[in-house]
Amino acid sequence: MWSKAGAASASSGCDPLAVIRKLLVANRGEIASRVMRTARSMGITTVAVFSDADAGAQFVSDADEAVRLPGVLPADTYLRVDLIVEAASRTGADAVHPGYGFLSEHAGFARACADAGLTFVGPSARVIELMGSKVEAKRIMAEAGVPVLPSAPADDLEAAIATVGFPMLVKAAYGGGGRGMRIARDADELSAGVEAAQREAAAAFGDGTVFIERLVEAPRHVEVQVFGDLHGTVIHLFERECSIQRRHQKVIEESPSPAVDARLRDELTQAAVVAAKAIGYVNAGTVEFVLDPDGRFWFLEVNTRLQVEHPVTELITGLDLVELQLRVAQGEPLGGDALDATMRGHAIEARLYAEDTSAGYLPTSGRIDRLRVELTEGVRVDAGYADGATVSTYYDAMLAKVIAWGPRREIAAQRLAAALVHAEIHGPATNRDLLVAVLHHPEFLTGATDTAFLERHQLGAGASEPRTEHLHALAASIAASQSRRTRSPLPPGIPARWRNVGPAGQPVAYSVGDEHIIVDGLHVEGLSGAVRIVALRPGHDSFTVDLEIDGYRLPCRVHLVGDLAYVDSALGATTLRELPRFPVPELEVAAGSLLAPMPGTVARVAVTVGEHVHAGHVLVTLEAMKMEHAIRAPHDGVVNEVRVSAGDQTETGTVLVVVDTTGDTVS
Repeated sequence: MWSKAGAASASSGCDPLAVIRKLLVANRGEIASRVMRTARSMGITTVAVFSDADAGAQFVSDADEAVRLPGVLPADTYLRVDLIVEAASRTGADAVHPGYGFLSEHAGFARACADAGLTFVGPSARVIELMGSKVEAKRIMAEAGVPVLPSAPADDLEAAIATVGFPMLVKAAYGGGGRGMRIARDADELSAGVEAAQREAAAAFGDGTVFIERLVEAPRHVEVQVFGDLHGTVIHLFERECSIQRRHQKVIEESPSPAVDARLRDELTQAAVVAAKAIGYVNAGTVEFVLDPDGRFWFLEVNTRLQVEHPVTELITGLDLVELQLRVAQGEPLGGDALDATMRGHAIEARLYAEDTSAGYLPTSGRIDRLRVELTEGVRVDAGYADGATVSTYYDAMLAKVIAWGPRREIAAQRLAAALVHAEIHGPATNRDLLVAVLHHPEFLTGATDTAFLERHQLGAGASEPRTEHLHALAASIAASQSRRTRSPLPPGIPARWRNVGPAGQPVAYSVGDEHIIVDGLHVEGLSGAVRIVALRPGHDSFTVDLEIDGYRLPCRVHLVGDLAYVDSALGATTLRELPRFPVPELEVAAGSLLAPMPGTVARVAVTVGEHVHAGHVLVTLEAMKMEHAIRAPHDGVVNEVRVSAGDQTETGTVLVVVDTTGDTVS
């Protein structure tokens, strides 16, 4: 398959046939584990770098060696070029894989690796620099004959309006992942959008430069996987569809695209190869396009790294893209299976995020008590977290990628939906229900998707059916009672709740969201029918409660963690919190208090005490998991208190601002 002939270019940081023996992965989470898995299969020793927040993370355990990066913020750890190069030197690593995100598209990092004699597993610093600026990338592609959209710099908004026209998309000139992007449909939105995008881009990428581009309404997002070697060969590995997005970030990806026929595939892939050759591309990269309903496409950008969604390409081609990366970095030419790659079947990937979809996709955090996805036929899981891990507010909120392959698209969708439905995901709220709703949606199943799909359908925002929650509360109560009985010092044969003065019920109250459910024995307030416990089977750390209600049987899996009960069944998943029998009165908050909806950092305070505000006015901007979240006034009023300042750390429920509706200000 591979030829050992060939030499690496000086710009790549590789010497001729620079065999990689020890690889440092300059990243975290699932991509770090993913790269290490392939490296280990090739006999390469691996080194992890980790922040203090990641000291107990799975990827650190997956590595042969690891080096601590003191601190928790990305700027102090995973974005420190000097510390990572020093870690490579300290451990004797001879190569660095950047993963995706963080320093993966940082030309200075690639150059620093080359200067230190390290093989950088990716394109040259020169190519990263060229493509790091989306403005320069568009210019180069236009000269190469690749279709591009009208665009303009953001320093003269009137000129941009005249050149581009509305609707517009404000975009960060550097970086990606949907950060630093805003839609503008008029001059006011454009001015505010530029300001917000500049702040977000500066926070995420260290550079607040933005530009303005024509917005294609409800397009498809289609990208082409390209690979180049050090001998001038450039190939494509077909296209991926990434149109299911929220906040300009991909949620579900698939390959091949249901919108691309043989003719369009040939045009897209040839344009991608032309784009890669125009910049002398080496290693794995992705050329991204926007596709309109008429089949016209325009260049968006080149991602000079491995993509999050690379597994779908692996599943339809049978290739290991990380292995290809490592072999190309060693100076080997592309050959064999890579040159003759064909598509087989269909693959779909779902990104499982820790986020509250009903609250506008707000990121969530906290301990993961269980994360298990059954590996049934055609299903693959690339996870960044394991049971007992903690999702922090410092990094991206993606927990895992669940990918399914099938001989046909509908089979891949069915397998993926089933894997998600039957998964046990206990801890912070996730987007699992949203993903399942998309995969079951008729428009998705017919391939009628675009980037406005989630805005149009508003999926995954509903709560469980009340009957489901009541049945799950009953199962939780039975399991909790058995758990207490198991720990009880009472002699065998004496039932739990036994009293020598006659029986006494102990009703249990659970909270589910804003609702309370009362369970008293086998009676649940709001649930009618004769209930019978068919079976109660204890497991290692959970119970299976098999209920029968008027002849209907429902096995429920109950996982108890402190006052939480996680219940999974064929009806769905419910998280219940057992309320204390003798609660301590909670501290009251002032009327009109605006609370932090999640943990984060205060990026900006936009109001002062005494200021009159209108409904929708931005009061505070929070930054969490590399995204900005605006806290807006719910009504007209006067700002009576401002309790935070820029840079403050907040927890969920922290009082940020108090807005008085009476019009009286605090003296």
